Amino acid sequence: MGSLVVEKRHLVFVPYPAQGHINPMLTLAKLLHSRGFFITFVNTEYNHKRLVKSRGPESVAGLDDFRFETVPDGLPATDFDRTQDIPALCNSIRHNFHPHFLNLLLKLSTSTSSVSPPVSCIISDAVMSVTLAAAEQLGIPEYVFYTASACGVVGYLLFPELIEKGLVPLKDESFLTNGYLDTEIDWVPGMEGIRLRDLPTFIRTTDIDDVMLNFDVMNARNAPRAKAVILNTFDELEKDALEVMRTKFGLRLFTLGPLSLLRRRFKSDGDGAFESIGSNLWAEDRSCVEWLEGKEPGSVVYVNFGSVTVMSSSELREMAWGIAATKLNFLWIIRPDLVKGDAGDDSVLASEDFLREVEGRGRFARWCAQEEVLAHPSVGCFLTHSGWNSTLESVSCGVPMICWPFFAEQQMNCRFGCVKWGVAMEMGKCVRRKEVESLVREMMGTSGGGEKGEKMRKKALEWEVSAERAVMENGSSFKNLEKLIVELITG
Repeated sequence: MGSLVVEKRHLVFVPYPAQGHINPMLTLAKLLHSRGFFITFVNTEYNHKRLVKSRGPESVAGLDDFRFETVPDGLPATDFDRTQDIPALCNSIRHNFHPHFLNLLLKLSTSTSSVSPPVSCIISDAVMSVTLAAAEQLGIPEYVFYTASACGVVGYLLFPELIEKGLVPLKDESFLTNGYLDTEIDWVPGMEGIRLRDLPTFIRTTDIDDVMLNFDVMNARNAPRAKAVILNTFDELEKDALEVMRTKFGLRLFTLGPLSLLRRRFKSDGDGAFESIGSNLWAEDRSCVEWLEGKEPGSVVYVNFGSVTVMSSSELREMAWGIAATKLNFLWIIRPDLVKGDAGDDSVLASEDFLREVEGRGRFARWCAQEEVLAHPSVGCFLTHSGWNSTLESVSCGVPMICWPFFAEQQMNCRFGCVKWGVAMEMGKCVRRKEVESLVREMMGTSGGGEKGEKMRKKALEWEVSAERAVMENGSSFKNLEKLIVELITG
C-alpha cells in the first residue's frame, strides 16, 4: 500500500445524473475519501429523492467529511421512479446547469464551517463539462472523469472530425440501412477495423442540430480544458485506445480501473459507516445472491440490460423463450421500466406456460447488487447491454458475455469485447429465440461442443487476472492513483 498521508483537501464530485454514471463516480469518491480527502458529492434533486426512496434517508445523510449536496436539473418535476429522458436531460444540463452549480460552489467556498475546508478541486463527469466554466471563473482546478470505456471515449472525441469530414450527420434515413454505416474509420492508428456503426449511436442522425450530437461535440471540445482525464479502465485492456487519446487528442490520462477492485484495496477502518451510502436508484433485492447459493459453478445465466435499455413486448417474449429453451438456471433483472411504454407489457414472464417451463430454475428481480452477482462462482455467462460498468465488472470477474447493445458507446464496447478482447459474442438487434438459445448454449458449453464458448471462457479468466494485476501495488492503476493523489494534494 502507498504510505502517503494526505492533508484534508476538499473535492467536489459532479456525476451525470444517471445510474451508470453515478456508480463509478461514487466509488472513486469513496476511494479518495479513504485516502483522507473531504468529499462533497453533488446529485440532482430528482436523483436525491430516488436514492432516499430506494435506500432510505441514511443513504444521503453522509458523514462529517463526506457530504451530499443537490442542484436542480432544470426539468419539470415528476414522481416517476425511472431514468429520465436522456436528450431532454442533456439539453437542460447544457442550458440550465451552470448558474445552479456556480451558486453551489460559491456557497461551499464562502462557508464559515470549521469542518468543511475550502474547495480545492472539482472532479466532474466528462459529460458534465459545463462545470468547467464555473471552475475557471472561480480559479478551481478541474479533472474530468469519463465513465465510458477508452474505446468509447475515442468515438465521442471523433465527433467534431466526423462532422468536418462530412460523414455526419447522415444525408437521409436510408443511410441507416443501405450499408453506409459499414464505412470504416481508417485514419486513426490503433482503431483499425472500426466502422461508423461501432461509434456511439448519437451520430445516427440526419439533423446537424440534433441535441445529443451537439451535446457530445461540446463535451469533446471541452475535454482538453480540464487539468487531466480520469478513466475507469486499465492500461493492458485498452492500450491502443488510450494511446489514441494521448497522441491524437493530447490528453493527460489517469487510468484507475477497475475502480471496484482498486476500492477494495484501500478500504479504511471507518468504511463501516459507508454501508448505508450507495448509488443504486432502485432498491436492491438482496435475495438474488442467496438464490445463487447452492447452484453448481458456472451453471447460471445472468441477464441484466442495465438502467437505460428498453425493449418491446415482442423482444421480451423472444428473449424469454430463448432463455427458457436452454434448460439452464438463470437470474434475470427486470427493471420496472424495462418494457417500452408507461404500461409496458411484460405479461409473458407471468404466463402459465412460461412459468411452468422455467419452474425451479428461473429467478426474477427488479434490481440487484451486480458486482456480487457477477463475482459469484455459479454465474457462467452474462447476457448484457454492453454498458461500460457491466462490461468492466464482467471482465473483472472472469465472466464471458453475450452482448445486445442498445445505444451510446455500447456498440463500441461490444465490438471490442468480441473482436479485441475475445470474451463476447454479439446477438442480432432483431431478437430471435433460436439465436438466443444457440448463443447461450454455446457460451455455457451445453451446445454439443461449444469450442468457441470454451475459448471465450478461458480468455475471460485471463482478463480477470490482468485486472487484478492492474490494482496490485506495482500495477498501472495503483501507481496512477498514487500520482493523482499527489497532484490533488499539491494542486
